[in-house]
Amino acid sequence: MDTSRADAVLRGLADLGLSQMLVCDPLSIWWLTGYHTEPFERFLGLLVTRDPASGAARGALFANRLFPDPEGAADEVVTFSDTDDPVPLVASHVDADARLGVDKALEARWLLPLMEAGAGSGWVLASRAVDEARSIKSPREQELMRAASLVNDEAMGWLASQVRVGVSEREIAEGLLAQYRRLGAEGHSFSPIVSFGANAADPHHEPDDTTLRPGDMVLFDVGCRRRRYCSDMTRTFFTAAPTRRQLTVYDAVRRANEAAEALVAPGVTFAHIDRCARAVIEEAGFGPNFTHRLGHQIGLVDHEPGDVSATHDEPVRPGQCFSIEPGVYLPGEMGVRIEDLVIVTKDGCEVINRYPKSPLVLGV
Repeated sequence: MDTSRADAVLRGLADLGLSQMLVCDPLSIWWLTGYHTEPFERFLGLLVTRDPASGAARGALFANRLFPDPEGAADEVVTFSDTDDPVPLVASHVDADARLGVDKALEARWLLPLMEAGAGSGWVLASRAVDEARSIKSPREQELMRAASLVNDEAMGWLASQVRVGVSEREIAEGLLAQYRRLGAEGHSFSPIVSFGANAADPHHEPDDTTLRPGDMVLFDVGCRRRRYCSDMTRTFFTAAPTRRQLTVYDAVRRANEAAEALVAPGVTFAHIDRCARAVIEEAGFGPNFTHRLGHQIGLVDHEPGDVSATHDEPVRPGQCFSIEPGVYLPGEMGVRIEDLVIVTKDGCEVINRYPKSPLVLGV
């Protein structure tokens, strides 16, 4: 088990008045131990505590014997078969006189029996302790985030090259996976968004059989997963000389994106960053058409807890990685979104996408 990461979780637990936690999210277990499997209907859990004698972080991993061998993944590994009930095994390792933190991945079919077994004197949703620890990316994790974004930059170039009159959104979206794999990624970090013309006014449009018509604007919101870490980027393109209105909308979104990125630094709140971008779009006259939060944190999954929104008043911290993605959506007409990922540095931020944001007219 990675003791530095476990210590970060335990510090978060201490803030919640807890000394122990049962982690059941497979990706969080991997982040803490290096061991990964998908349990499906079977139980998988990591009990994180401190050794009462030394005070060192300690982990007990509970895994079905059908899973890959977890030997050495934690200080103690407890295995069981399909005919065994894992609940008594977990309960026997928990301090029954102390409250037990659990994460949001613990299903009720395990949680309720654990409660009935008296595993802990009380129960607290403690996902925050893991989420906050995971939100601070180590230097190695930052390298992996940059590498995933570099793949996404190259993939965006491929996407732009596929745009031609008569091609369908679905055709382009279905070809992207092969490109990601060619570039060294394992797959998508989320289902790609490919939107032509008025379809881009739906921020989460699913690619369909809509074909490109001359003059349509094109929006791509895509991301890959490379060596477990995710990328995410949005770019909007023109396919003919843009109209004054199209350029006005595009310019407002680009300026909002760049103003927010210029503001990111330790101590600035997520809410302030959101307000900065929103103010630019409001000043341009499109405030009601910016219909979502400014961004989300990202790492092992595309949307990690801790958004960039008007309701998130916590300050950003070095090592956090999140999106900056303002958009303007005009139903029946067009949608424009520009999205980058930033990593917070000691005195600002690093934008880890390199694909251009200046208005581009694709040759179709």
